[in-house]
Amino acid sequence: MPRFFALQRTTAALCVVLLTSACGGGSDIAPNVVVEITAPSGDSPVFELQTPLSVEATVAVNTLTAPDDTPVHFSSSAGLFAPATASTRNGQAHSALWGTVPGPHTLRAEAEVAGVRTGNTKSFYLRHTPAPLEVLVPAYFYPSTGSGWTLLASSVAAHPGLKVTAILNPNNGIFSTADRRYVEAAGNFVHAGGQLLGYVHTSYGTGVRSLSDVQTNIDRYLELYGRDLISGIFLDEMSGQSSTLDFYRQVYHYIKAKDPSLRVVGNPGTIPATDMAGVSDALITFEGTAADFAHYDPRKKGGWLYTLSNNRQGTLLHSASSCTAMQTALRTAASTQTNSGLVYVTHRPYDYATNTGNPWASLPSYWTELLDSVQALNQGQPLPSC
Repeated sequence: MPRFFALQRTTAALCVVLLTSACGGGSDIAPNVVVEITAPSGDSPVFELQTPLSVEATVAVNTLTAPDDTPVHFSSSAGLFAPATASTRNGQAHSALWGTVPGPHTLRAEAEVAGVRTGNTKSFYLRHTPAPLEVLVPAYFYPSTGSGWTLLASSVAAHPGLKVTAILNPNNGIFSTADRRYVEAAGNFVHAGGQLLGYVHTSYGTGVRSLSDVQTNIDRYLELYGRDLISGIFLDEMSGQSSTLDFYRQVYHYIKAKDPSLRVVGNPGTIPATDMAGVSDALITFEGTAADFAHYDPRKKGGWLYTLSNNRQGTLLHSASSCTAMQTALRTAASTQTNSGLVYVTHRPYDYATNTGNPWASLPSYWTELLDSVQALNQGQPLPSC
């Protein structure tokens, strides 16, 4: 009796699930097939390329678990699945995605039961395998005796293997002679292992600064401070609008014609139009307070930044009042979602409402801890105590 009743219940369930005429009486009502993607979990998650990503879909028919061996087909422009078609067990089908294409993607899972084919989708992103973090310092302070430039050189020497790049900014980038103190400070920093970018502001490509003005500034860095010291140009006040693309393309090509190995870092300070990635080697996609940075999310602008490696995007943060706040910001920058490879954090404040404060007037009070923390993140070690 128990076996009979069990068999009877199983048969009845199959009749409900499959709704075939063989179950007695027949039916023209199509089954309700529901496919849900249960892995990867989360809302539009971010993963790394070349790392197997577990994928799971559940299939239900008329609210009941789908029969075993129901085929589920997985597809995406992100890469290849193994297997591309998986069979369910207890309503679940499993596969693995090997991602090869960075950027935004859609995962699709489809199942067919009793002639009814349906599916579901899930958005996700893939990023390049991250490079080590680099410290990018807006060194907008004069190299007087005992200034931050002395500490820059000594601290770089004390952190071999950590890439530290400083932005040289004499007289807001407009000068006709080389300042002896800057030459000496820059030389000490570069010889210690640092790299230098020359500061050039562009007034957001509005025409306030002409192409000729910008080109002259670039020439002065290379002629007066020399290619041995200057390894690239930092384009500040960079527009993020496609309408200014031609202006920045001309600037970019002008720099590369001088030396293709010169690095061009643009600073729109926000996520720009996708076109701007083609006229720079790296972009500062966030400049602002550490508190606001906690809400930064490349996915809000379509996630196109994930097509760029992390060493092509950066973050300049101010108003992080404590060492702990600095470390929190660094963790955020290094996270898979944020994917920011160039980083700088300072305690110094700036008030946007009143336009007061200069966050780049000195090194942060926790400068050594900043370097130690970046180095620890790069090595996968716990962050040092503040």
